[in-house]
Amino acid sequence: MNTRMRCAAMAGAASVLVVSLSACGGVLPGDDNGPSASVTKGNDVKIGLLLPEKETARYEKFDHPMFERQVAKLTGGKGELVYANAKQNAALQRKQLQEMVAARVDTIVVDAVDAKDIAPAVRKAKDAGIHVIAYDRLAEGPVDAYVGFDNELVGQTQGKALISALGGTKATKRDKVVMINGSPTDPNAAQYKNAARAELGNAVTVAKSYDTAGWKPSNAKANMEQAVNALGVDNIAGVYVANDGMAGGVIAALKEVGVREMPPITGQDAELAAVQRILNGEQYMSVYKPYPDEAQTAAEMAVRISQGRDIEFEALAMDRTDSPTDKQIRTASVSVVALTKDNIKSTVVKDKIFTVSQICTAKYAQACAEAGLK
Repeated sequence: MNTRMRCAAMAGAASVLVVSLSACGGVLPGDDNGPSASVTKGNDVKIGLLLPEKETARYEKFDHPMFERQVAKLTGGKGELVYANAKQNAALQRKQLQEMVAARVDTIVVDAVDAKDIAPAVRKAKDAGIHVIAYDRLAEGPVDAYVGFDNELVGQTQGKALISALGGTKATKRDKVVMINGSPTDPNAAQYKNAARAELGNAVTVAKSYDTAGWKPSNAKANMEQAVNALGVDNIAGVYVANDGMAGGVIAALKEVGVREMPPITGQDAELAAVQRILNGEQYMSVYKPYPDEAQTAAEMAVRISQGRDIEFEALAMDRTDSPTDKQIRTASVSVVALTKDNIKSTVVKDKIFTVSQICTAKYAQACAEAGLK
């Protein structure tokens, strides 16, 4: 559960995360008596980045390159990035983290495959004098900070959108919804599920709910097949799906039993395939998470704490979050947006996540024209 303890109101965008600390009794970055007095290292920092898997397109397409560019920008190209992807293997990620400790990186930024499993490795890194920042998922253990999206807001956004698609105030307990949740080893998945269920439970009936190992689309497809067999496809009014990759698996399962007009289906991550499915009506919505804000913020935090610029580091993480093992963890929380057919242009296109030409291939030309994408 997040405990919001701000000294000053902060926006989600990385461009405004460096804030004045005068109201909090601190000093401004750059003051003569400020962070320069505690600088212990120059731009020759060594940062480790551990990402969890490749099933979700965002990690290799956005997070890794955006993080790397920001490290280079902040260090004048002198900073070194050590990168590894665990391919959804918790044991491999522990090994990768230990290798980064052996390589004497200054700071490790880790998006944990298994938030609980990684805790002993985090402790070893801290014992070796290496800073650890939890990224996107709150790793257990003594992390210095956590950078992530507002997970409760993600679930609330998905739940509210699904209710809206089912008629808003006209939705009733007669409407049966299936929940295809994320991985049980990912603490974010539980937050998404609980927040979405709180929204859905007040309006509709959650008839079936499944946790999906590894966030894998194939597992989501199998879960949806079970739901169809148990409920009958005609009795499913909508499907809460925790992310876009799994939404693709759910849609495949429904197509296999002859569904041509899909019930409302949610998602998350604003993947290209999901944006295209939203345009042609196969998927109702996704959650757009501004990856540049998250990656750039995490990179700046890693560089600043590696350099010993503690005040600048702390200014980037003004919230507090509790994990099962540690309390009051410094947190930078980034907001999210419900992505529908109506705001594709003002979100993923405007932020240069995708170009119109990438979205509007020949198959989607008519849908793009109808949505005003050109």
